[in-house]
Amino acid sequence: MVTALGVGVLVFAFLINITGNRMIGLFSLLMALLKIGGILVFALGGLWIADFNFEVTQTAVEETSVIGFLAAMALAILAYKGFTTITNSGSEIVDPHRNVGRAIIISIAICVVIYILVALAVAGNLSLPEIIAAKDFALAEAARPALGDYGLWFTVGLAVVATTSGVIASIFAVSRMLAMLTDMKLVPHSHFGMKGSIQKHALVYTVAIAIFLTLFFDLSRIASLGAIFYLLMDIAVHWGVLRYLRKEINASPFVLIMAIVFDVVVLGAFLMVKAQTDMTVIYAAFIGITLVFVGERFFLQRQIKEKNHGT
Repeated sequence: MVTALGVGVLVFAFLINITGNRMIGLFSLLMALLKIGGILVFALGGLWIADFNFEVTQTAVEETSVIGFLAAMALAILAYKGFTTITNSGSEIVDPHRNVGRAIIISIAICVVIYILVALAVAGNLSLPEIIAAKDFALAEAARPALGDYGLWFTVGLAVVATTSGVIASIFAVSRMLAMLTDMKLVPHSHFGMKGSIQKHALVYTVAIAIFLTLFFDLSRIASLGAIFYLLMDIAVHWGVLRYLRKEINASPFVLIMAIVFDVVVLGAFLMVKAQTDMTVIYAAFIGITLVFVGERFFLQRQIKEKNHGT
């Protein structure tokens, strides 16, 4: 059921993305308002029913570990990854030099407030073992004692809206980023007989890969793979800026180095936890990273040879 719903959301997001920027913008705005409003209603309602009492989830300090805390931070970092959608869509934003920074600050501020309220609402209605047992459905289970079956279905519907909104935005940004990299001849591209722009082709490839992951991995594994790939990408980007661009863009070496250090520490802790609980994630990540690096190295070497041969 969850897998079929996930594939359906991806297909729907694809259809919205091929309708054009105006439709994408209007639909995304509507979905964002519904998502934020609904989550706030759930969070505030849950806190009110729980009477702001969180004794049910209190855990002794000795039951926690530094490695576990750092591993949790890897997923927490992924929860804020949405702001990269803004930067990847910079070419579609009016006055990007001013509005991209503002949009990032506003989005992160909204997320901080919502995440804290939701965490407190869940903590007020479920014990820690119940949260762990519920896994991907923790919000739905947290709504049940407060609002009954109606709360359960409300939360499920809200999750569908939130997921759809996020997927539409992510597909929009990633397809445009892939199209830009293709135009720069930094990634390989094949039309496979399709008509239309490179961006439309990138849209098809993005959705196809997402459907593949949805069919073969559950939500927790997809999130884990996303955290690993995102942290590695973050390290690579910061290293690239530190080594090649810091003077050109006036970037602070201290900030870049600290970002790399924090990413390495969090990623290391996350991999240690996954090595003990789910090696499938590590194997899948290793295979994916190897394919990307080997494929890119082969492609770029061929591009260099063709360029040298042409000159």
